[in-house]
Amino acid sequence: MKMKRFLCKSFCLLLCLGLLVGCAGKKEPPDTGYTRYSTEFYDTFDTIIQVIGYTETQEEFEAYVETIHQRFAHLSRLYDRFYEYSGVNNICTINKNAGVAPVEVEPELLEMLSFAKKWCEKTDGRVNIAMGPPLELWRAYRERYSGMALAEGTPDACPSMDALLAANQHTDLDKVIIDREAGTVFLEEEGMSLDVGAVAKGYATQMVADEIYEAGFKSFTISAGGNVVTGDPPLDGVRNSWGIGIQDPFADPGDPQSKSLDVLFVKNRCVVTSGDYRQFYMVGDQYIHHIIDPKTLWPANHYRALTIVTDDSGLADFLSTCLFVMDYEEGRALAEELGVMALWVFPDGTVEYTGNMLPIMRDRGGATSAIQG
Repeated sequence: MKMKRFLCKSFCLLLCLGLLVGCAGKKEPPDTGYTRYSTEFYDTFDTIIQVIGYTETQEEFEAYVETIHQRFAHLSRLYDRFYEYSGVNNICTINKNAGVAPVEVEPELLEMLSFAKKWCEKTDGRVNIAMGPPLELWRAYRERYSGMALAEGTPDACPSMDALLAANQHTDLDKVIIDREAGTVFLEEEGMSLDVGAVAKGYATQMVADEIYEAGFKSFTISAGGNVVTGDPPLDGVRNSWGIGIQDPFADPGDPQSKSLDVLFVKNRCVVTSGDYRQFYMVGDQYIHHIIDPKTLWPANHYRALTIVTDDSGLADFLSTCLFVMDYEEGRALAEELGVMALWVFPDGTVEYTGNMLPIMRDRGGATSAIQG
């Protein structure tokens, strides 16, 4: 597979499963007939995909992982906006045909785009999959200055507002025409382009998890970057939930001793985190990161990180970006209206969270041990 540029997505979840699954005390665990296995692969969605699960044999686990890998590989090609592949019409194909012709696509792409467009409309455009042109401008600057710290006032440190406004002229979501009967997608205006980084990886992870669960793999976690989907609890005879560590955005990511901000105990749920501390460069004391507010066309600066917990990873992925660009009052109101769990980390280190998250949190008065329901 060709090496691809990093897909722009709000992720940043420190997955502590490798440590947490073994922290049930010093007693020998009961013999359940199941063994814990884990593996990783790196060649889809430009991120590490980690699978941890319990099966009766290693051969059974490896067969499930092969299915998972193949599905991620296919979906990664479908949702790719940078490259085309033989025999596949994907996001890149749709973008190349903007203003030219509708593109017939596979159901998995059509359904993902329908899902994303519906939620873009329901949230008043706070995330917009037609934002490709201004997002591409910002991506070029992040690639140029990745990991650098520029002095405030450095010439050409960011795209000009004139350039951003010109690019924003080609972001009308109403001109993304999805014809479900014909199975086609059409961008009506030349110069338009889709960017599905706010939803594609989470949507794909949920799809793969649902399929593999139906195939018989029940006790697992799948982590795709900052998107984690959990199945049934670990079959170790000890715990009844998975522990998912949330990265502290103020910690040194290169320090193996750095502690999690908190640990969430979940089963049959999804945990997705967006943050400003992975894809960024600095201008003065400002993080120039990848989560762009469609209203200002600049990186949102309300929070350092935001975590969503719900039953669907595609929705969690979308909402982690959506709430990141909203102010706290607006974002909390939306989270409570939808009944999702949310946690905000502010630039001053303050942490806020919805009340329904408290029972699954290890360190903030709710969950008190690794044995959680």
